[in-house]
Amino acid sequence: MKTSLTAVCLCIFIAGLSQTYIPPLPDHKQLAWQNKPFYLFMHFGPNTFTDLEWGRGSEREEVFNPTAMDCHQWCRIAKAAGATGIVITAKHHDGFCLWPSAFSKHTVAQSSWRNGKGDVLKELSAACREYGLSMGVYLSPWDRNHPAYGTPSYNEVFMNMMKEVVRKYGPFFEFWWDGANGEGPNGKKMVYDWHGFESTIRKIAPNTMVFSDIGPDMRWVGNENGIVGTTNWNLLDTAGFSRGFGAPPNDTLNQGNVNGINWIPAECDVSIRPGWFYHSKEDSLVKSPEKLFDIYLKSIGRGANLILNVPPDSRGLISPYDSAALMGFERLRKQSFQNELLIKEKAAIFWSIQRVPSYFKDNEDRREAEKKGIKIGHEPGGNYPNEYLNILFKKVQKVNCIELKEDLQYGGQRIKSFAIKLYNRDSLTYENEYTTMGHQRLISFPAKKCDGIYIQITDAKDNPLIKEISVYYIPEELAEK
Repeated sequence: MKTSLTAVCLCIFIAGLSQTYIPPLPDHKQLAWQNKPFYLFMHFGPNTFTDLEWGRGSEREEVFNPTAMDCHQWCRIAKAAGATGIVITAKHHDGFCLWPSAFSKHTVAQSSWRNGKGDVLKELSAACREYGLSMGVYLSPWDRNHPAYGTPSYNEVFMNMMKEVVRKYGPFFEFWWDGANGEGPNGKKMVYDWHGFESTIRKIAPNTMVFSDIGPDMRWVGNENGIVGTTNWNLLDTAGFSRGFGAPPNDTLNQGNVNGINWIPAECDVSIRPGWFYHSKEDSLVKSPEKLFDIYLKSIGRGANLILNVPPDSRGLISPYDSAALMGFERLRKQSFQNELLIKEKAAIFWSIQRVPSYFKDNEDRREAEKKGIKIGHEPGGNYPNEYLNILFKKVQKVNCIELKEDLQYGGQRIKSFAIKLYNRDSLTYENEYTTMGHQRLISFPAKKCDGIYIQITDAKDNPLIKEISVYYIPEELAEK
């Protein structure tokens, strides 16, 4: 979603001229990743043809035989749905590789698909480049087929697979490690060399975001419903924890740690269907556009990223049921956020601050805002942390959604709580208090008529830095329940 005040270049820095930087801060790749928060997941492999969710690893390679696979169709639909990329299950727990790996004999090269000459990763990489989408890969360390699994030598196999896919199909914006660790074909479990895995990926793909329960770059959200906590810190303490069974408790993953020492933001994973792989019996159970919008509010709208699974069918195509839901979801987002009221109604914005503020990166930002008719000014009197923003409309508006963003690049995540009050002719029509703002906070509520909005920072770690604010009236049935 493109927020209108980005176009206005409004950058409200509620801080002194010499800003205090509070560690930790996101690095460049984390910030770029958080600025593109919606993309697709694609679970595809032998399970697509066997109607399983977790393959056994003993499936014959011939079972993988999509009759009409078209990665251009995947990318065309992803682009139309407003997604910024695709993450593909290059190797799930069954061990089947969607590329002709030199380190496995359970791959597309052993299948009858395209006479053993097919390469899903190669085709997807080319299609993503053509459509301007980022590409990511899911590579499960668990392998229920590889004969070396359960022995120390398998760690080297897995690291070689990582090097192989990065070299042949990268660069990737995201690399997914699943923490699952079950038995291999010899009945043994693995002791994963996570240190070796991490040092390898850092060496070969330093700009790739790496996912697991404890990062290093982003974390699992603690559920597969696509929902992060109403309190959501980008911070996480990882000392004493490990991936998989040794991960932090789910509620910690869901909310983060208020004083965590690592910048590890949350990623919400959810499937558009009940299962992760395609099953024809679930065609009638695809999530509706309205349900997807609700998930959007409870993931991206609470400062997390959203990775939405849309599994190709046995033809190798996104089904019309899934495509229709995605297009409806995109229409709802456009319908909801196309008219930003601060610009449309030429609102006035005032603020209070304890010290002389630096609200704009340069004077050009202020001039650009004023060109749009937004009056911007300073009101003396606020005492940290009780600074406020005061928005005044020339006439009464119907409002039910407010978007707020902190400037994470310069200040990290500082705001612990804030209050929103709506007034109509000096009468209070709505009041509520919220925790954490972060990368993006979409507050929605039953529609109220108002000519004034008062946003007060009630608790913060340091002088808050609010980067953007937008105000909307979205379809009332879409407001968060």
